[in-house]
Amino acid sequence: MTENPLVSLIARGETDRTTTLAALALEQSRVIPADRRAFLHLAQRSASAAPFFTLLAEGEALAGERLGAFAAACGVTEEQAAGHEPLPGCQAYPAFVAWLALNAAPAEAVFALTANFSTWGGYCATIAEALRRHYGFTDEACAFFDFFAEPSPELDRQARAALEASELDEARAHRYARLLQSYENQFWSTLHAATP
Repeated sequence: MTENPLVSLIARGETDRTTTLAALALEQSRVIPADRRAFLHLAQRSASAAPFFTLLAEGEALAGERLGAFAAACGVTEEQAAGHEPLPGCQAYPAFVAWLALNAAPAEAVFALTANFSTWGGYCATIAEALRRHYGFTDEACAFFDFFAEPSPELDRQARAALEASELDEARAHRYARLLQSYENQFWSTLHAATP
């Protein structure tokens, strides 16, 4: 897993609940629905990869349901959520996912997305543990991160099936994966720079 300064701070309990963690919740409240719509669009574009993207979209819906408890535990109010101005560096990731939904071959999008799963899942596992240990968050408040931290054998199976059923331009697929991972890093570095 790539070194992530913000996740490392959270892991040590050195971030503030009502600023840094609240900002994380607010940014994710924009990422989750955007990614869900992109995955649904990808599912419509490809018969062979539709089960994979549908499963991803369903997962985003479930994650979105769990995000509210995390935001509440961070002290985020409805007024804050409604008035939040998203940080461009944090929203570059879902913007690129939307670009993939419109422009990439579905198999290339499958490849790019799955390349980032272990990194994102590792961050979520670290954060979930830290929220319980250092911040006293309940299981309900950690459920958003627990959801992504758990491996999904079914999702892996669907990804393999989608890739096996399609021609893959490996050069483009690797390029998209690198870009997506760069935008993932930008999300965290932006959040790190913007919060005390």
